[in-house]
Amino acid sequence: MKPFRVTAIFAAALLLSACGAQVEAGPTAPAQATVTNCGAQVTFPAPQRPVAYDVSGAEKMFALGLAGRMRGYVMNSLGDPSIAGSPWKDDYAKVERLGTSRVTREILVNAKADWVIAGWNSGFSEERGITPKLLEQVGIRSYLHTETCWEYPTAKQEVTPLEALYTDLRNLGDIFGVRQRADELVAELKGRFDKVRAGAPKTPPAKVFVYDSGTDQPFTSGKHAAPNDIIDAAGGTNVFRDLRDGWGSVGWEAVVKAEPEVIVVVDYADQPAKDKIAFVKSAPQLKNTPAVRDNRFHVISYGDLVSGPRNAAGAESLAAYLRSIGR
Repeated sequence: MKPFRVTAIFAAALLLSACGAQVEAGPTAPAQATVTNCGAQVTFPAPQRPVAYDVSGAEKMFALGLAGRMRGYVMNSLGDPSIAGSPWKDDYAKVERLGTSRVTREILVNAKADWVIAGWNSGFSEERGITPKLLEQVGIRSYLHTETCWEYPTAKQEVTPLEALYTDLRNLGDIFGVRQRADELVAELKGRFDKVRAGAPKTPPAKVFVYDSGTDQPFTSGKHAAPNDIIDAAGGTNVFRDLRDGWGSVGWEAVVKAEPEVIVVVDYADQPAKDKIAFVKSAPQLKNTPAVRDNRFHVISYGDLVSGPRNAAGAESLAAYLRSIGR
């Protein structure tokens, strides 16, 4: 996995009339809704042909019952195992998949989309020429995942990953006229996280290293990505919690110095988790770290570790593993 991060558009714009088949906005959808996205108030006309990028965007929509109102989704093929294991697998099958790599301006224009949810420096990117400003010029409004607001150039905002998730669900509830469902979902997720926290032992937290990918340098989760809060809730501590990044690269020397007791391995299509574990076990510099020495590896789906409603399942899974090893 390379982190699929997100961005938004803040200036109000008139939507261009979309031609072709229309996706129903739903009987309860307001004519428009104003929400706060990355510290800025944004007014969105009710999306008629919304598109979601990656697991984060798609499953926030699916969890709110919005699959039938979506024009489509774009998902890098690396996320395919997350689709197979998703509680919303049927929704993925019903909604058109518009691309199997990164979302692009061309994909959105060709789909006659009028709204998109994605993330800065993954979905949206200056380098790739797909930004809220550029999309606004062709009548497409954008919503930025709150988890990535910390690095959005024009409106940086520090929000913890779980609060970012709850903010997005409530905002989507307002935008699509399903706020009651959003509030119920947030309450459900908070309850599940509270239960996980309550089950954590009153001992020093287990030191956890998230291994996404990379051989020369490991790619891992920093303070702004969902695993940081998932690990905390499960009764652990992210050894790179001070990394001011969402997902980023560190040196193997830093991993050795951190002495992780457990390694969470991110599972997705590019490289099987068993191969990643085999690589870590074969690295001479890591053989004396507690996690490798004691064979403490726990595999979690990419879909459970990116910002979305499956974060609770990720916390539950990790908590169960930590309890199984007495931590």
